Amino acid sequence: MNKIRLPPLGTLRAFHAVAGTLSFRQAAAQLNVSATAISHQIRVLEDTLGCRVFDRNAQGVSLTETGQILYSASRQAFTALEDATARIAHRLQPPSLTITTTSNFLTNWLIPRLGDFTAQFPEIDLRLHTSVERMDLSQRTVNVAIRYREMEEPGLHNCLLFEDRFIVVASPSLALKTPEDLVTTTLFHVDNRHVPAQSPSWEHWHQRYGPAGLDIGKGVRFSDETHALQAAVAGQGVVIASELLAGDLLRRGMLVTPFDAPLPGARYLFLTLEEMAQRDDIRKLRDWMVQRMQRDTQSGN
Repeated sequence: MNKIRLPPLGTLRAFHAVAGTLSFRQAAAQLNVSATAISHQIRVLEDTLGCRVFDRNAQGVSLTETGQILYSASRQAFTALEDATARIAHRLQPPSLTITTTSNFLTNWLIPRLGDFTAQFPEIDLRLHTSVERMDLSQRTVNVAIRYREMEEPGLHNCLLFEDRFIVVASPSLALKTPEDLVTTTLFHVDNRHVPAQSPSWEHWHQRYGPAGLDIGKGVRFSDETHALQAAVAGQGVVIASELLAGDLLRRGMLVTPFDAPLPGARYLFLTLEEMAQRDDIRKLRDWMVQRMQRDTQSGN
């Protein structure tokens, strides 16, 4: 059986454009060629097939029965080619890098340094996600999680970013000097802290450091540590805060630690799947975060 010879691809492309618009002029504009060139391609196609694919009259252009058969096939073929081209283009693009973390970490540490990361790695498509819920990395909807944990998470690649502790911070305008000064100062309480297991609350702080006359039941309650820090900057009270999250405000002199009386904290961990840990963009992000935290700790910048 003789193999059927297909018409030249250029003729099929011209035919598909004319059949989709029922206009030689619009097809020519679509393909960025002249109407004469389109007419030539259609003639070649019809000569190859040995039949007409269009009827031309004063009312315009219409498909013949043969043309309708060919157009049904060309739609499927060109759609498949467009889909394949799109998939290839997508594969050639660098993968996006999605991080999930808490809004407190994002607001107080990552966002202020984001310009440094994007300047060093402009090719990385970084996407930021915040949630108080634990995201399952095995679902691959996110690539990296920055979590606050007392212990490493089994089954994941764990990288220690920062050993945290909780410290008393306040605006320098309050001029606090000793724990006794807290007796006449508004205490800020941050609710819903689940890590570390022994909550860094005023109750636990008072058990360690006193003073005897401090009423830890009074004060203002916040559900978000960032808001409590901003209220402290405004001189409205004093809060026990994560040393990492308060770090920039301390370095800029907007907050101070009036006395050395810390509570234990947990660890900020950089987590990803083991098989993704050495992916180039994830490795660059991890190394950058480790170096920035070390630099902040050592130089105070």
